[in-house]
Amino acid sequence: MKRILVIGGNGSGKSTFSKKLGEKTGLPVVHLDKIFWHGNWEYISREKFDILLDSELKKESWIIDGNFERTLEKRVQYCDTVFYFDFSTIRCLFGVTERVLKNYGRTRADMGGNCPEKFDLEFYKAILRFNKKNRPKTKTILEKYNPDVIVFKNRKQAENYLNSL
Repeated sequence: MKRILVIGGNGSGKSTFSKKLGEKTGLPVVHLDKIFWHGNWEYISREKFDILLDSELKKESWIIDGNFERTLEKRVQYCDTVFYFDFSTIRCLFGVTERVLKNYGRTRADMGGNCPEKFDLEFYKAILRFNKKNRPKTKTILEKYNPDVIVFKNRKQAENYLNSL
């Protein structure tokens, strides 16, 4: 494992897992949200994001954390391992709510710019659509490129994996 993707629903614990995995493996962690978000919930252009992502993908080793469905196929072509947090919608909604309550008004370390946690109805709506919209596409891409895939259905499985390292 030298090039690792951590993908899955919002609020599933991808960033926390990525950070802990990075600590255990010594691999550098790249949070896509940190690249994408700048200013006060302002995002960079698609072109600039792609340039920055390409720069990371060309590096020898990394853990890249985040969804960004538009770039998933490109990222999978570069990776050797995928950790897929395939959680229920309810679990993701709970995870995001828990995260917002814990960090309300503060910008998390895995975010770029000045992006303080807040309740965002549109974000919650996106979580409600995530599995139906993304699961089939994600599975098709993973089958096409066939990296090693480790699927977690809950946080306990992810925690047990980290503890086994």
